[in-house]
Parts: sequence; structure tokens; C-alpha cells
Amino acid sequence: MSLPSRHALSVPKSRTGVFALALMALVAALPLRALASPSILVDVETGQVLEHNEAFKRWYPASLTKLMLMYVVFNELREGHLTLASPVTMTKHAVSEPAAKMYLKPGATMTLDTALKIIMVKSANDVAMGIAESVGGSEANFVSMMNAEAKQIGMTDSHFINPNGLPGPGQYSTARDLAVLAATLRRQFPQYAFYFDLEGIQFGTKKIPNYNLLIGRFPGADGMKTGFICAAGFNQVSTATRNGRTLVAVALGTESLSARAEATAELLHEGFTSRKSGSPTLASLQPYGADRTVVADVSDEICNPKAHKARVGERDDDGKLVIGSPYIREMKHVPNYVDVALISTGGVAPVTIANVPIPTPKPVRGAAATVSAYAPVESGDGAAQAVSNEAAGAPVPLPRPGQ
Repeated sequence: MSLPSRHALSVPKSRTGVFALALMALVAALPLRALASPSILVDVETGQVLEHNEAFKRWYPASLTKLMLMYVVFNELREGHLTLASPVTMTKHAVSEPAAKMYLKPGATMTLDTALKIIMVKSANDVAMGIAESVGGSEANFVSMMNAEAKQIGMTDSHFINPNGLPGPGQYSTARDLAVLAATLRRQFPQYAFYFDLEGIQFGTKKIPNYNLLIGRFPGADGMKTGFICAAGFNQVSTATRNGRTLVAVALGTESLSARAEATAELLHEGFTSRKSGSPTLASLQPYGADRTVVADVSDEICNPKAHKARVGERDDDGKLVIGSPYIREMKHVPNYVDVALISTGGVAPVTIANVPIPTPKPVRGAAATVSAYAPVESGDGAAQAVSNEAAGAPVPLPRPGQ
């Protein structure tokens, strides 16, 4: 079997220092250790599970948590409690959230539409908290809404403690549950699908590309979200549609930006090129796996110095990420950066700086999927475990939590 061709992609650089670039030549040949990563591939329309591995293993969802935030917001929009023009106000608590963030001032305001675009591309933890407090009245109330909606749609082994995915005891999900969430978002809210395949946003003079490397590079890719923390590794939920058929691929705990993209691309390619019959559905797939109720922590594998250096070696001399997957192509067009802006900058004297047009969602035609479409027969249980998220003296910075 021939090895896949390797090519460089112009993608967001989370490490651009002189030291990091100098290390490339030294560690380019250093292989990254393969992790036993939970994964699942699902047909959205039928709920059929085409592939799965450790799909019921509890995992820190990192910024994949923001997909649950999106579901709560979309549900509030559907109920008429909000509009896309509703204001999101940044509190002192919101702006104090750790990076990745937008570094806004207390009192800064933006439309809900702008806030959703920012968290889907930049994965800003501060803006996610601003949405939660503005929509729910408080972080605690919004998190309660998240957990209630998660249970309602059939995510029976997930629990959230915050809206942005920063780690802590009691924050966990599974590959199976995240597939339920992604598929439900696609089925129930097709009018908001445009939030998940943005190629990038432009905030003032700053252009911010999407960290989902499949967008614009994998045929049919149309979403969804990436996430990173040391304890969880590099995670990705990807969706793609070909010939009217939409698939969801989830890969958790991969070792790098490229690995998570390659893992989901391979799953999606397999799903589109081979048909399977007799597979279980999300509803019928039975929980399995030893110690599945213990939340995994892969900090030692992800955030040690050797792993850092190996990831530096994934970039070429221009700092572009080298991708080895034959299914991910170079983007052939100039990325479309959607303008986002604040209503006011906050601080003592807020200044209005822009008024970006609000998109009009397409009307939903036909009956929406029932919330119980993916409800399983059985669910797991058990207590969540605490996590240490410290990087052990690594010389090269990782992506900010959330990316």
C-alpha cells in the first residue's frame, strides 16, 4: 500500500515563535504516539452507526461543549425567547475566562448572531460565557438548561458544568452522545447550519480562520466544531453531505491538529464510499467498555515536552501544517471571512463601532425530528472524575484551550 501524499495547509498557527520554528528541523521525524481514541461515524437521517470505537467512554468534551450551547440557543430562538439580533453583554465574569478568548472589556456588547459566529470559529471562552449569562440570566441557570436539553435529546451519559468546555469535575460526554448532539442539531435546526461551516471571521483588521481543517478542503464538509484541552487531547466533530446524505464523525483524544482532521476525514470517506447493512443505530447501540464511567485524562500523553516537539515537526518552514491524508485537499479559493463586530466596546465610555447585517435563517420545511429520535435503551452511570490540566514544562505552547 502506498503512503498518502503530504501537503501543507495554511491554517491557524498557535506556535509561531523563533524557538518553535528552530525546533522543526530537529524533530520533524519524531512520530506522534497513537492514542486509543474514542470515535464514531453516524448517518444523520437514519441514525445508523457505521463505525464506532470506545463510543461510550467518558471524555472531557473541551470546546465541543459549545455545540450544546448552540443547541440551547437554537431552542430558545425556536421558542421565540430570542432573536439573532438580541444583545449579548460581556460581564466581568465573562471577560475573566481563560483563553482562547477575544479579550473584550466588561460592558462590551454584540448581537447574538455575532457571538455565535465568534464561538464557532474562534471558540472564544469569554464570548461563550457572555452568551450563557445573557441568554440564561446566569451561568448556573444556563448550565441547567444545557443539562436538561441534553437529557431530553437522548444524551444520557453527558454532564456539563460550564458553557465553554473548560475542564473540571463533572464535565464529561462520550463520542456516542456527541454524535447524538451533532445529528440532532442537523435534523432539528437546518436553518442555522450556516454557523457550522464558516471558513473564518474578520474582526476589525484581524482575520481568524476556522480551526476545522475539513471546511473548504474535504468534499462536502459542512461543519461542525473542534476542541482542545490537555486532559482531552485534540477533539473534532465533523459533518459532511454528499448526494443528499449527511454523516457525522466524532474523534476524541487525538494527538494533534492534523490528527483530529485526518481521523474524521477518514471516517467520513469510509462512510461515503462503502455501504453497511445490519448496523446498530444510535438508539439501539448498547453501552460497552471497561471503566467507561471513569473520565479519561490524557494530559500526560498530550502535554509532555516530547509531544509538543513532535507537533512542531508537523509544520513546514513557512509554519504551514503538513497534512498526510489523501482526503483533505488544499483550499483552492480565497477563504471567505465573514465580518463580525461589536455594538459597543464596553469600558467607561462605550463606542459604537459597527452594525453587521443579521442573516435571515431559511425557513424549516417539513416536520422537525422528534427529540427522542436517538434516545438509547440504556445509559451509563458513575461519578465524574477530577482532572489535572497542567502542561509539564513544555517548551512549545499548545493551542489555547478551546481551539
